[in-house]
Amino acid sequence: MIIRRALAQDAAELAEFNINMARETESIELIPEVIGAGVRTMIENPQMGFYLVVELDNGIQASLMITTEWSDWRNGMFWWIQSVYVRPQYRRQGLYRELYARVKELAEQEPTVCGFRLYVENENVQAQKTYQSLGMSETEYKVFEELKQDLEYRK
Repeated sequence: MIIRRALAQDAAELAEFNINMARETESIELIPEVIGAGVRTMIENPQMGFYLVVELDNGIQASLMITTEWSDWRNGMFWWIQSVYVRPQYRRQGLYRELYARVKELAEQEPTVCGFRLYVENENVQAQKTYQSLGMSETEYKVFEELKQDLEYRK
């Protein structure tokens, strides 16, 4: 198993992972051109964050994305874990556990990182159990959003 940062040549596969994840978790059909451009933009602009991928059995089998949020309360940076995807045939085999361990290892090299956050669908109980088993705890916060009226990202 190799865990590494995503490269430009991984963009199409990561976009497909995101399409699959949105379909599985929220029954949303993402627009391939939009998610493809979004993945490429992230990879080309490392100041925005980065993807980690798991290479196993001659292919990418899992991935996640890290973005950042400054916390003035803690004078530190939270790393947000997003776009988590593991191919169905590789689930429940510890790939996410290894990805999370690598995230923590990388954060140890960054003195400004103060912790990790993620959001998960209310109905995704299996994922919630996984995150709890790794030492994460549910917060008291709810996530709110407002999207621009003309934003199109799904079919």
